[in-house]
Amino acid sequence: MSDHPVTLGRFDAEEARLAGLKPADLLSLGLAAALILLPLLVGGSWIFALGVCFANSIGVLAVSVLVRYGGEVSIGHSFFAAVGAYSVAVLDTRFGLSLLASLPLALALGVVSGVAFAWPSRKLSGIYLAVSTMALALAVPELINNADGLTGGYEGLYVSQPVIPGIAMSLQRYYAALIVLVAVVYGLARLRHSRQGLQLLLAKAHPAAADAFGTRRVWARVAVMGISGGIAALCGAMLGFAGSTVSPSGFTLWSSIFLLVGSVVSFYGLSLPRALVGGAFLTLVPQFLSASGAWIPVLYGLALLGMILLGHYLPRLRAMIADRKGGV
Repeated sequence: MSDHPVTLGRFDAEEARLAGLKPADLLSLGLAAALILLPLLVGGSWIFALGVCFANSIGVLAVSVLVRYGGEVSIGHSFFAAVGAYSVAVLDTRFGLSLLASLPLALALGVVSGVAFAWPSRKLSGIYLAVSTMALALAVPELINNADGLTGGYEGLYVSQPVIPGIAMSLQRYYAALIVLVAVVYGLARLRHSRQGLQLLLAKAHPAAADAFGTRRVWARVAVMGISGGIAALCGAMLGFAGSTVSPSGFTLWSSIFLLVGSVVSFYGLSLPRALVGGAFLTLVPQFLSASGAWIPVLYGLALLGMILLGHYLPRLRAMIADRKGGV
C-alpha cells in the first residue's frame, strides 16, 4: 500500500473494484481455502493452536492499521483486546449469550474505547503516544481484578456457549476465529480502496493537503484509533472464544508488546498472509520451541532477528535479480 498523496477526485472505487484480482488476492483466496480444509488433515491440538493463531493475527492487524494509517505505535492494545474478550466472556457466563450476540457489542465497545482514548491524546505523537498507551496496558490487570464480581478476578471466566448447537466446539472455535480474521482482512482491503482510506493516508503523509480536501489530521487520528481499537477488541473476543477462557494474565503489558512484535514481523502488512505470519510468530513459533528449555528466549530472539533481516534485505535481493534479468 502506497502512502503517497493521491488526487481524491480521480479515484473511482467502482473502477478499482472491477479491475480484477491481483496475484496477492489470489494468494489470499488460496490460503483461505486451504485453511478451511485444514481441520480435515490435522488433530485437535493443532486446531486449537491455529484458532488462537487466527485470533492473534487479528490483533497484529489492529496494531498494523495504527502504524499504516496513523503513523503511530501502540504498546497498549491489550486494553482494547481485554474489552472485547470480557464483553464476550461476561455475556456468555452471566447471561448465556453466544458469540453471535456478544461479538457486535465487543466491536462497538472497542471502537468507543479507541475514540475515547484518542480524543484526549490527539495532540500526542511518537514516543509520547506510545508511553500513554503503555499506561492502558499497565492498568488492565488491576481493572479486571478490582471488578472481580463481574470479571471473575484472578480466576477469569470460561467461554462455553456454542454458536451453532450440535457442532463440535473445537471446530466452532477454529472456524469462528478464521471467519472473523478473513472478514477483518476483507474490510481493510475495502478501506484501502475507498475514498475514506485515501483521506486517512493523506492526513498522515500530508496534513496540509488533507486540510484542503476537508480532512483534518486530528479527526483522522481519532478515526484510525477507533478502527484499530475495534479490531483489537475483535482480537480479544476471538482469543476468549478460541481459547475458551479469559483471565487477567492474558492481557498484560507483555501481551501488548508481543502484538507489536507480531506487527513488526508481518512488516505492518494488512493482507491475510502477512497477518498470519505475525500471528504464527506469536502462537506457533513458541510452540515449536517449547522443547528447548532455557534456550527458548535465545532462539525466539534469533528468529525475530532473522525475520527482520529477511524483510530488510529481501526487497534488495529481488531488485538485484530483476536488474540482472533486465541486463541480459
